[in-house]
Amino acid sequence: MKKMSTAKKPTGFVYHDACLRHVAGLGHPEQPDRVRVIAEAVERSAIKAKLELWTPTEVGRAPLEAVHDPAYLDLVDRVVADGGGQLDPDTRAGDGSDRAARLATGGLIEAVDQVMAESWNNAFVACRPPGHHAERDRAMGFCLYNHVAIAAEHLRRFHGLERVAILDWDVHHGNGTQHIFEKDANVFYASLHQFPHYPGTGAATERGLADGEGATLNCPMDSGSGDSQWMAAFESQIRPELEAFRPDFLLISAGFDAHRDDPLASCELTNEGFRELTRAALALAETSANGRLVSLLEGGYDLTALADSALAHLEELSSC
Repeated sequence: MKKMSTAKKPTGFVYHDACLRHVAGLGHPEQPDRVRVIAEAVERSAIKAKLELWTPTEVGRAPLEAVHDPAYLDLVDRVVADGGGQLDPDTRAGDGSDRAARLATGGLIEAVDQVMAESWNNAFVACRPPGHHAERDRAMGFCLYNHVAIAAEHLRRFHGLERVAILDWDVHHGNGTQHIFEKDANVFYASLHQFPHYPGTGAATERGLADGEGATLNCPMDSGSGDSQWMAAFESQIRPELEAFRPDFLLISAGFDAHRDDPLASCELTNEGFRELTRAALALAETSANGRLVSLLEGGYDLTALADSALAHLEELSSC
C-alpha cells in the first residue's frame, strides 16, 4: 500500500509488521527487533519525507520454485503446519515464519518491479528472515528462502533482463546465492565477507563453475578489517569486474554485521563505512545498470549498530 508520493522519484522503503512474527527461538540473534528498530529509526528520521513507505504482499509458490526444490518447500510447509521446528541447527520455523519469509521475498519482487517501472529511484527492503544462506534444497544460517536469488530470476523471466548482478556485503559469505548461480554466466555474484568464518565458503579461488566460471567474485576480508580495507577491495576488485559485466540491474544483499559492534563477527566497519559502500554501489549502478538498484536486509545483530547503519544506507539511497 502506497503512503505518499513526491515530485522527485522516491526511494522505496519496504516493511511489514508480520515480519516480527517469525520467532527463531529464545535468545536467538535473528530476533524480531532487528526490523522493528530500523522501522522506528526511519519514523524518527527526516529522511522519511524522501521515502515511499510500502507494505508488501506475500509471494506465491511459483516464484519460490524458480529457485527452490518443490520437496524443500513442501518440508517448510509441513514443519509450519505442525507448529514449528528446526530446519537446520541454526534455523527454526514457527507458525509465523513462512508468511514472514514470503513477505520478504514478495517485498523484494515488488521493489524491483517499482524500480523497473521507474516509479522509484531505488529501494531498501527491511524484512526478515534473511535469505542468502538458503540453498536450493535446504534452510541454513537463519534463512528459509533465498530472496535475492528469487528476485534475480524474476528480473530475467518477467522483465526480460539479460544480466543481473548481486553485490553481497554481509559479513558471512552468501553460500546459497553463490551455489544457485555458480554455473550461470548471466548472474554475477560478488561478495565481501570475513574469511575464514561461517559458513566456510567464499575463498578467492571460488570463481564459478562450467559456463559460469568468472561470474563469481569473492573478496575474503581478514578479521579486524574495517572501512578502508573493505572500500579498497570494492574499488580494486569488485568495481572493475562489475563494470565489465555491465549488469542491467544491481541487487544488494545488505548485511550490516561487519559492523565493529556486531556480536557474530570480528570486522571493524562503522556506520560511515556502510554509507561509503552504499555511495560506491549507487555510482556503480548509475554507470553500469541504468541506475537500477534495490537492496535487501540480510544480517546485523547489534540492534543499535544495525539501526544506525541501515539509516546511513537509506540516507545515501534517498540522496540521489
